[in-house]
Amino acid sequence: MSHTSRSALLALAERSARTAGHERLQHYPPSPFGRLPRGLGRTGRSGPPQRKRTLRAWLARNRRLCVALLLCLAAGLAVQQLTPASAARVSVLVAARDLPAGASLKESDFIRVDVAAELALSTSVDDVATLVGRQLASPLHKGQTPTESNLLGPGLLTGTPAGSAAVPLRMADPSSIQLLSPGQLVTVVLTASGSYDESRQSQVLAGPVPVLWTSTQGGKAGEWLGTSDTEGLVVVAANAQQAEKLAGASTQGKLFFVLVSP
Repeated sequence: MSHTSRSALLALAERSARTAGHERLQHYPPSPFGRLPRGLGRTGRSGPPQRKRTLRAWLARNRRLCVALLLCLAAGLAVQQLTPASAARVSVLVAARDLPAGASLKESDFIRVDVAAELALSTSVDDVATLVGRQLASPLHKGQTPTESNLLGPGLLTGTPAGSAAVPLRMADPSSIQLLSPGQLVTVVLTASGSYDESRQSQVLAGPVPVLWTSTQGGKAGEWLGTSDTEGLVVVAANAQQAEKLAGASTQGKLFFVLVSP
């Protein structure tokens, strides 16, 4: 074969190869960036998308964080399912305004509001009729539910005639208090202090009056006296005239009592 023939055959082969490559490239859309998509190589196939490769790389680097987030999400869902919000509500009695200690309660001092069942106090007083006329032992703030601890107890004068007063007396002989008990009737005697040349004079201040409390009852005094200095103290029930004589009598002399038979 001549040199010219060989050259013609090589030129024809090159033209055929270029034509085949051009036809193969026409199966892919032109790239908007002016170049073929990455991954188009000798085989003509596209590799995995760049977005998927980026996500996989991020997950590989932060797998512990992903596991922690999933565990938190699962725990939150479990808590929500196990502790659903309570829809039960109840009506309770609360103070309509701020009420000071010592106030005598009226029906208009309270209103009713609806609260969640778990917020209602089991010790609250829910009947306004039982509150009317009673006194507060401590302030009651607006919106606060009243309890027995906010109220004065029945006191020492329960069952006594109307107008009776509880009068504390400090006896001259504290040891004699051991002879007394609540309910015992006594006559209270005052012995005035006289000068050296005058004899002491005694007078009956009140009697018979019932004993309500004595210092031999120990710590129970603190519930209403509010003091620990109770040695020699006796509390008696007296009417208005007797209470006037007994009040402050211990400053005029020494007080004694006489037991009286019912």
